[in-house]
Amino acid sequence: MSKPLNVAIAGLGTIGGGTFKLLTEQAEIIERRTGRAVRLAAVADPDASKMTDAEAGGVRCFDDALPMAADDGVDVVVELIGGSGGIAKKLCETAIANSKHVVTANKAMVAHHGTQLAKAAEDQGVSFNYEAAVAGGIPIIKSLREGLAGNNIGRVYGILNGTCNFILSAMSEQGREFEDVLKECQELGYAEADPSFDIDGIDTAHKLAILASVSFGCEINFDAVYTEGIRHVSPMDMQFAAELGYRIKLLGTASVSERGLEQRVHPCMVPETAPIAHVAGSLNAVVADGDFVDTIVQEGHGAGAGPTASAVCADIIDIARGLKVPTFGVPVGDLKTIAPLPMQRHVGAYYIRLMVVDKPGVFADIAGALQKHAVSMESVIQRTRNPGEAVPVVMTTHETEEASMVEALKEIAVVGAVVEEPRMIRIESL
Repeated sequence: MSKPLNVAIAGLGTIGGGTFKLLTEQAEIIERRTGRAVRLAAVADPDASKMTDAEAGGVRCFDDALPMAADDGVDVVVELIGGSGGIAKKLCETAIANSKHVVTANKAMVAHHGTQLAKAAEDQGVSFNYEAAVAGGIPIIKSLREGLAGNNIGRVYGILNGTCNFILSAMSEQGREFEDVLKECQELGYAEADPSFDIDGIDTAHKLAILASVSFGCEINFDAVYTEGIRHVSPMDMQFAAELGYRIKLLGTASVSERGLEQRVHPCMVPETAPIAHVAGSLNAVVADGDFVDTIVQEGHGAGAGPTASAVCADIIDIARGLKVPTFGVPVGDLKTIAPLPMQRHVGAYYIRLMVVDKPGVFADIAGALQKHAVSMESVIQRTRNPGEAVPVVMTTHETEEASMVEALKEIAVVGAVVEEPRMIRIESL
């Protein structure tokens, strides 16, 4: 019988508490599946009240996680503190320097410092695992890194933030305003008091940068992710989207071609026929296109104590089994540097909504601005006009380069009869 694997958890918040519960309640099934006991040896949290159950169970308790990370009685350190740097990063560095395996759910830290930490782990001969950092309970890192290892991945995209998907789903299905649904999210605990990390797309961007690295075998480049949130999406846009055969989702999309690596996070019009259009509520979904496997779709809970703890424990179980896979699918020294493709060079179709007071010549001015920048209209929807009242005019375009679309909208915005800033949502071909 192999000796037990001794695990230490740093941070007993929602995810840490869920991981504690899973490791203790599922100890028997984990041992049966790994061939060795996985023992919760230590926990650390500055709040002593969170460690009461651990202490009662004979688990060693630390108020400072750093000494725990260097303790001889620990084999695996699970970092569930959070934050892109600070104590979380220091904890991982300390654990790796003391030849401990590291498991984390910290997408911000991985997106900013993952390459550095992976290299340190390689040099020490230990694992640096982060399945829980992307899409919660969906095993997408394992799928990309192992299940699809024989494929060239051309594109990966998904709904990677449950808060945004909940908000957009409620707006679409119930016709509610953004601020109203956001307030409900905060009351339900889906969104923080300061929700900007979620609704401005930053959380999705962290996860997308990680997915791109694993999918394409390249260095993480979070700074190259174009990031746009959902604050400007309105119920009116939802209604027009449905009329045009689309639904609006916040997607993170990464693709690689001879033009470079494109990484972008923004609201998208997705066809109602696409599977991802029907992922509702707080669920996540990830889609990957491989040259031999074609397209795979995975859907599930992207956050919460149970799903995230499940992903954390999957990494611990891999370590218990002795399974060691390069952090990003290939050794750090073999990660490619792929030139980023600027958002201005993105090519796609667009949805444009204008609020216009009907005056002679206004549509000629709009059409002239589009023609000047080689933007071709595909369809136009115009509501009934009332004299002197602004009405919505919606256009969809054929594929064009982003820079051309942006310049055309700058000219349209200063047309006297256009009374609000033009709204633009990109249309995805999925």
